Amino acid sequence: MEGRIVPVSADTDTDTDTDTGGGELVLVTGGNGYVGTHVISGLLRSGHRVRTTVRSHGRAASAAASVLSAVAASGVDPGGRLDIVGADLTADDGWDDAVAGCTHVLHVASPFPSVQPENEDELIVPARDGTLRVLRAARDHGVRRVVMTSSFAAVGYSPKDGDTYDESDWTDPADDNPPYIRSKTIAELAAWDFVAKEGDGLELTVINPSGIFGPTLGPRLSASTELVKAMLEGTMEAAPRMHFGMVDVRDVADLHLRAMAHPGAAGQRFLAGGERAVSFLWIARVLAEHLGERAARVPTHEVSDEELREAARSDPALREAAGQAAKVPVLRNEKARSAFGWTPRDPVTTILDTAESLFRLGLVKD
Repeated sequence: MEGRIVPVSADTDTDTDTDTGGGELVLVTGGNGYVGTHVISGLLRSGHRVRTTVRSHGRAASAAASVLSAVAASGVDPGGRLDIVGADLTADDGWDDAVAGCTHVLHVASPFPSVQPENEDELIVPARDGTLRVLRAARDHGVRRVVMTSSFAAVGYSPKDGDTYDESDWTDPADDNPPYIRSKTIAELAAWDFVAKEGDGLELTVINPSGIFGPTLGPRLSASTELVKAMLEGTMEAAPRMHFGMVDVRDVADLHLRAMAHPGAAGQRFLAGGERAVSFLWIARVLAEHLGERAARVPTHEVSDEELREAARSDPALREAAGQAAKVPVLRNEKARSAFGWTPRDPVTTILDTAESLFRLGLVKD
């Protein structure tokens, strides 16, 4: 399967009124991921034809099945407009075939670990080199624009005066940050550098989401949905003291589609997040207030700063929370609002829809 376009669209009824031949062909990388499934569903809903990549190391068939299941869960009928191809960020094979014939590429795929690796290159190298592979293939095949999913990690993790952030802010890749934060920063910087020096007219737009929550379309959970699951199951006994921006996964997908189509988005980055920072304790309280007995096990207090620092010494996964405990960031999203008319959902809706999706899929254990 590797390097070969393989149609695996769901069978459709012969009387469907879906136009299987209309719409531009758009490539979405990482199609079986949390954001990728919502992006694919949005593209199909808007009439595009979609090709998506999944990792091809012996798991392409199961990954393809998960993409189709997620699209079905979103209520969209692909109508013969969805193809899946095996391609991996760590190898050149497959990318030329994946990009061929596409007018746009939405580069969503990026490694995100459940725990931070001991060797940071396990994250940095595939994030940076994989991005460059996608950009080279896009340039060589005459793609009009690449919309890249970066992160607030590339925006707000270096010292500055105040805690207000917009698209002009950058994380310094040389700072002593966890590997994931460095990988997102380095990959985005490499993308802008490539387009400036070797892009040959290729347009680049970057989306920088804050913490992404919202309904999952399948059992493969993101780090954020895992946190909500842990709260509901009672395995998070106390909430880390940390404030962060929140954005709904559906709004992130919507912003990708708007950035893909808008002429003025070329060469721009867009911060995606609600301006009001939230905390883990705030999430727990929202769940408790609205879900009653189903949220009986959510944490009711925060870990103290001293406890958090002590835990971070032995648990690298808590290092980021310990470093950000005193910050209450303010994210300015005026650029996306004014450029596209983009309006993010209320965070209460986002959290409740996250929880309801976990219950609906049977992913919260009794």
